[in-house]
Amino acid sequence: MSVFAAVMTGKGTGAIATIQLYGDSATDILKRILPPQPQKPIEFTTGKILLAVIKSGDKTIDQVTIGCEGNNTYAINCHGNPLIVEEIMQLLRQYGVELLTAEQLLYKTSAENNIIAIEAKLTLPKIKTIQGTQIILNQIDSGLTASAKNWLQNPPEKIAAEAQNIIDKSKIAKFIIFGCQIVLAGPPNTGKSALLNQLCGRQKAIVADIKGTTRDWVSANCQIGSLAIELIDTAGLDDKLASDIEKAAQQTAMELVSQADIVLLVLDNSEPANQIGKSFTNILTNKKVLAVLNKSDLPFVAQRSGNLSCLFETGNMPNAVSISAKLGTGIDYLCDEIQRLAGVENFDPNQPVCFTARQEQLLTQLTKGKSKEAAHSLITELLSGNCKP
Repeated sequence: MSVFAAVMTGKGTGAIATIQLYGDSATDILKRILPPQPQKPIEFTTGKILLAVIKSGDKTIDQVTIGCEGNNTYAINCHGNPLIVEEIMQLLRQYGVELLTAEQLLYKTSAENNIIAIEAKLTLPKIKTIQGTQIILNQIDSGLTASAKNWLQNPPEKIAAEAQNIIDKSKIAKFIIFGCQIVLAGPPNTGKSALLNQLCGRQKAIVADIKGTTRDWVSANCQIGSLAIELIDTAGLDDKLASDIEKAAQQTAMELVSQADIVLLVLDNSEPANQIGKSFTNILTNKKVLAVLNKSDLPFVAQRSGNLSCLFETGNMPNAVSISAKLGTGIDYLCDEIQRLAGVENFDPNQPVCFTARQEQLLTQLTKGKSKEAAHSLITELLSGNCKP
């Protein structure tokens, strides 16, 4: 068997990068790139963590820690500068090490023929929350793996129903695992920027009592319960704004709304209900929408010219939350409603979910009520795949 190496951490600059080294002569390779210590030779004992310096000739590349994970299996933890990482990888190549991607190496080193376990390990660096990590780890031995194994004893119609339920639950789980994008949209001067600042707990967007202060979109990250959220504050939507810059900003706002997981429709509690035009309300159809009646510290006028449902001729009437972004009142209730709308409230992290496109595709085929033989073939592929990256 050859010796293989792969960078296991994500691309870009980070504090620490990890290079996995694996193969029948991986120990010999390490001895060649580490300077000799005649007085006390390095002991490559499983479970030991070594502090060492990697050299190329007389040149020191980096000081690293090396985790001895098993027989001829090592994790080299170096500084995350991409230039340092690349230099170490090329040094390994000079000594005959085959360079692989993280996915390729995981397939080679996996002791069990469980592709769901491999996919879980590949997903871990992408997870946004602790709860998301719990969901993914639960799929390895229980969750999706256990459900698929049980299906081998079940009739196709029962498999189809359970597979559809997993697909539905997975849409919610993905918000917890990978994060959720929420767009703040609405007319100018309704307090969208002030609301973003309240939710993020810091001054991120410019706030002023002037219509059209936000001419472009602003984003910030925060966490609400089990949701890692990217909040996007958009330019105010107003048909009366006529300049090319203002029209471009509003077009961008509408595009962001169409792509959002959740839309917070921020309205001014002290203004009449007909605050936005039909062109905007049309793109809210079939979206997760929560109407936020801001400026509750001012006299209530919003329903004097008709109920808020006049904004939605399609009947897609959002729930409404009354807040004051200026005073910070109603924010806790708003956060509760966001979690409810996302469906993450009381979400059971132990239930089976799918978290890759491959899994979802196979589950979708299983929902079509395949024959017993066809279903068993799909289940086997779900569990084992072809063990190739």
